[in-house]
Amino acid sequence: MNESKFAHITKVHPCFNEKMHDKVGRIHVPIAPKCNIHCDFCTRDINKCEQRPGVASRVMTVDQAVEHVKKVTSEMNIAVVGVAGPGDALFNNETFEFFKHMDEEFPDLIKCMSTNGLLLPEKADEIAALHINTVTVTVNAIDPKIGSKIYSNVFYNNELYTGEEAFNILSKNQLEGIKMLAERGVVVKVNAVLIPGVNDKHILDIARKVKEQGASLMNVIPLIPMHKFKDTPKPGCAELSEVRDAVEEIIPVFRACTQCRADAYGVPGKEDKHLDMTPSSHY
Repeated sequence: MNESKFAHITKVHPCFNEKMHDKVGRIHVPIAPKCNIHCDFCTRDINKCEQRPGVASRVMTVDQAVEHVKKVTSEMNIAVVGVAGPGDALFNNETFEFFKHMDEEFPDLIKCMSTNGLLLPEKADEIAALHINTVTVTVNAIDPKIGSKIYSNVFYNNELYTGEEAFNILSKNQLEGIKMLAERGVVVKVNAVLIPGVNDKHILDIARKVKEQGASLMNVIPLIPMHKFKDTPKPGCAELSEVRDAVEEIIPVFRACTQCRADAYGVPGKEDKHLDMTPSSHY
């Protein structure tokens, strides 16, 4: 891992540096609607009111997203441009078309994406070639018995898998993909959703493993009770802090995550905005 490169990223990335979280802006462009796994805590939606991942007011075309970046960067201090859904970034070809434009037209912006990691091994070289600086991979388990309680199915190589078989494919690719990215100089942050009674005692195992694979940072985020986990209580502040403190003994922890929408832009938690439901004439 190139430490100097990591230091540069953490210095200005609001999702990697807590000191910059309320000072520097980022743009999430919602160009990746399709997803290839089914997380039992996730419901993707198009709306203008919910403040959570998996939600956007609308899905943009690549051209609209490029124009949006041009407009927003002319109006505010933006350091990072990313694709975070509302589906999985790697399962949508538009993600790579968009980053080609960013690499050519905005070489100074940090390029970032979030993914479930299923396609990382086959996409790692392309990610590195497009100079995507950071990738956030959501890893909620490494134990099949726990993982099969979190994921209903995985769609991979045109086949639908369920149960532990599905999780084993996902986990293998996540861990292999994290290692491949780190070896290629891409900074990897791992998100883990803390689900009480399911993986809350397992987060430290995840932390040890992803650090071993080359991840540089971890973000433990609380469950938002919905879908199959709608009756599972959200972890409290004390529980969340306890887990984060323990993880921090293993790998650096990012604590300021606001669990942003897939179309969020501006300064997280301060001057945060998101797209309107209807495209403006500007696009």
